Amino acid sequence: MLENINLSHLLILDIETVSQKPDYQNLDEEWQELWSKKVGALNNPEIDASANYDRAAIYAEFGKIVCIGLGIFHYSDGQLQLRVKSIHNDDEKVILEEFSELLNKHYASDQHQLVAHNGKEFDFPYINRRLIINGLKIPKILDLAGKKPWEVKHLDTMELWKFGDYKNYTSLAVLAKCFDIPSPKDDIDGSMVGHTYWQQNDLERIAVYCKKDIVTTAQILLKFKNLPLLSQENIQIQ
Repeated sequence: MLENINLSHLLILDIETVSQKPDYQNLDEEWQELWSKKVGALNNPEIDASANYDRAAIYAEFGKIVCIGLGIFHYSDGQLQLRVKSIHNDDEKVILEEFSELLNKHYASDQHQLVAHNGKEFDFPYINRRLIINGLKIPKILDLAGKKPWEVKHLDTMELWKFGDYKNYTSLAVLAKCFDIPSPKDDIDGSMVGHTYWQQNDLERIAVYCKKDIVTTAQILLKFKNLPLLSQENIQIQ
């Protein structure tokens, strides 16, 4: 599987997102109404829009990116290695500008590909929407306009695992368990990111969690290619 994929040409990414505001009460009146419409609270009085506001993080219109994790494979002394870093900041535009610069400078050729778990449904479109909202240009490798399916340079490990079964959803944690890969959810998980950011003010902890997801996605890719997992000595986390 993936025999034609050159690991050195891949950029593995993962995003962490939070709601625009710490809670529903901090939204202005218009945003409160828009969120209430989104969750159906205006048509169903049993739905509490404020209690559902933690879900805002998954919608690009109501959330923002606080961290982008990045991973690249490279060879050193003939050994495959993984380098992992993150771009994280309270200012989303700063994150997106640095990420866009990286893509435009190093990942603009047709040989490069982006990789994410559930990336086609979440990470890639979310990034593009937030780029536009922030008044930034979409980098070539992320821009799908006018491209044929085989011209899109995106790999999605969840889509690969589906093997054509479009009703199937498999989390990164489940795949990690299947392949006996250490779980990236040993500290926090996605449901805790908003609380960690808004209540605990701990963006560094979110960045650590994000980079663990990058390592797990990279290891899963190796399993897909029937290659051995990387040892900790061959993983550099910045």
